[in-house]
Amino acid sequence: MLWLAALAVGLPVDAAAQAWPSRPVRIIVPYAPGGGIDTVARTLAQRLTEQVGGTFVVENRPGGAGVLGAELVARAVPDGHTLLASSTEFAINPAARPKLPYDPLKDFAHISQLASVQFILGCHPSVPVRNVKQLAAIAKARPGQLTYGSSGAGGGPHLAGELFQSMAGIRWTHVPFKGAGPAVAGLLSGQPPIGCMAGSAPMVHIKSGKFRALAVSSAKRLALLPDVPTLGELGYPGMEDYTWVGIFAPAGTPPEIAQKLNEAVLKAMQSPDVRERLDALAFEATAAPLGKTAEYVKSEVQKWGGVVKATGAKVE
Repeated sequence: MLWLAALAVGLPVDAAAQAWPSRPVRIIVPYAPGGGIDTVARTLAQRLTEQVGGTFVVENRPGGAGVLGAELVARAVPDGHTLLASSTEFAINPAARPKLPYDPLKDFAHISQLASVQFILGCHPSVPVRNVKQLAAIAKARPGQLTYGSSGAGGGPHLAGELFQSMAGIRWTHVPFKGAGPAVAGLLSGQPPIGCMAGSAPMVHIKSGKFRALAVSSAKRLALLPDVPTLGELGYPGMEDYTWVGIFAPAGTPPEIAQKLNEAVLKAMQSPDVRERLDALAFEATAAPLGKTAEYVKSEVQKWGGVVKATGAKVE
């Protein structure tokens, strides 16, 4: 009779997995609307709605460099109906914010990576520099006077800017914005004149000539910007960095639902229309099987913790 008891114990979870989704699924984006992470999440939500048969809706819950939205998901009922679409800050925050109200490794089910995009170091056309060497020379001649903007304190672009400062032997001043959209608006107005941004945010403005790209942080040059060198080419080999997007559920989510979610995400991110949308934003699809994302996030926590310690970056 023991096998009957075991089967009975398993029934509620199996039934829940089969019924999922039984109501609209919320994808919490802990950033303001309009940025690259928001766009990736909305692209995924639309595809999952068409593909799975349920309704997937994006809710923006900005605040605290992604902390407010992540905490909401960490405390949600683990039934697959509340998800988090977060970014590199998810892995940076443990080192940047010691009083973090959740553990990114223990308090979430790591469903899948979604996509990644490199950083772009660039400037307003009014700045009299055409390359990184000239930019570094001006920064050295005017220590602390040059300002650079990013999508927010403690984000990947901010820490990439701090890492570049350390490697180039310069000193400049960080100007944080509340999201990629406001940061791009500031850069287009020339206030601040320099920016370190996730590649998706300024891409259209680079093409129009409103923002001058000086270098990218990817391992190789971008097909969309073939004339823009990588920072590695320019003598900064430690500057191969990316902003990534991942999808997470609360810890305790039934394995059957997590597996179903992962399979749905993998299928969605491989669809031609989603890939076309990502390509236009300079994102690369990086969806992975269950287990791979947890390993990746752990390595990112270690990596960015080292960057925060090495640069002394102040994020609050």
